[in-house]
Amino acid sequence: MPNSSQSSTAPREIFAVLAAGAILLLVTHGLGRFIYTPLLPYLVDDGQITAAQGASVATWNYLGYLLGALLAIRWHTISHIRILLPTALVVHLLTTLAMAQTDHLAVMATARLFNGVANGIVFVQAPALILEWLVRRNRVTLSGHMYIGVGLGLLLSSGLVSFSAGWLEGSERWWPALILSVPLAWWATARLLRLEVPVQGEGKKGEGKKAPAKSPLFDRASIPLFLSYAGAGLGYILPMTFLPLLAKDQLPAGHWLLDGAWFVAAVVTIFSPALWNRLGAKLGDLPALRLNFIIQLAGVLAAVILPGAIGLVLCAVLVGITFVGTVMLTQRIGRALHPHQGPRLSAAMVSLYGFTQMAGPWLTKQWLEAGGTLTTAFGIGVAALAFGLVFLFFVPAPGTWQPSQD
Repeated sequence: MPNSSQSSTAPREIFAVLAAGAILLLVTHGLGRFIYTPLLPYLVDDGQITAAQGASVATWNYLGYLLGALLAIRWHTISHIRILLPTALVVHLLTTLAMAQTDHLAVMATARLFNGVANGIVFVQAPALILEWLVRRNRVTLSGHMYIGVGLGLLLSSGLVSFSAGWLEGSERWWPALILSVPLAWWATARLLRLEVPVQGEGKKGEGKKAPAKSPLFDRASIPLFLSYAGAGLGYILPMTFLPLLAKDQLPAGHWLLDGAWFVAAVVTIFSPALWNRLGAKLGDLPALRLNFIIQLAGVLAAVILPGAIGLVLCAVLVGITFVGTVMLTQRIGRALHPHQGPRLSAAMVSLYGFTQMAGPWLTKQWLEAGGTLTTAFGIGVAALAFGLVFLFFVPAPGTWQPSQD
């Protein structure tokens, strides 16, 4: 239970910690992972890769994300995080540098694989570290604000790609992301490594404290939540990977949505953490998450049944305003159901999320090579989100669930 000094942590310090977390998500998610989405149509037009090869490269990145999350399950203690987190940021910078140097498909795939590993580690460990720090200070409801970094990263990536589109070509298009990533990653990593976070069961030597019992990672409460999260991972990744490419397929040359669809998604994503924080507090995290799935499903469905400008805008807005909230609410529900799991539970959930994200581009690639269209491929996302929504109704409310102890 937090003491008075922990509960009275200065707002300035809390803001700095949340800002550091947001910046790391901006760097690894916005400038590392999702900048590939607005870049993809340009790389295809430059003749560097084809659309099918682009989907393949994306799959390698998502495989890396899965592997990074699995590493975070194995090495999940605070002492591990203090080593893995800065290492992952170095890998992010090196792999982005590699993308700026090569046109070789195999090298690109390898670089994106290891970039995904770094992204998976950071996306698990930075929020988990901050969440544990906030829990000890009775500030857990502020945790969602760090995810604003994802929306800002999307917006920044959109701006960088559009701004440099006319004077960079091929692999050169990665340089703006690399140049910005270096100082941001340096400051944010240094700030988080200074945090004092003695996690339960990881006390100092000689204290003689017995670690508290842990509830099983998989049980009647967590399994449907895991399955729901899997559906979310597959459902959102199609628009978040292929939205600009879909706009290129559906709209005439010069249409503002060719770059604008990703910009719209990025802008609304910025407001997502605050919106779902508020709805979670008002409705409860679990009802808010069900609403989140319904809205997100409607967004992906709009791209399928309303091809063209209207469907693209609806998809960008409804997916952009929800997918960060899905992550935030699911992580909070999981920790509430199993409060002693901490970073390990977060890593397990992100691993499953990563696996289904990896499946999305791979399934799209198979669909395109079999003669299908990108528009109809979005039907995979609709089915996945419907699957996830169904399993959400089998998740018990955290306040009514008492996990068994090992």
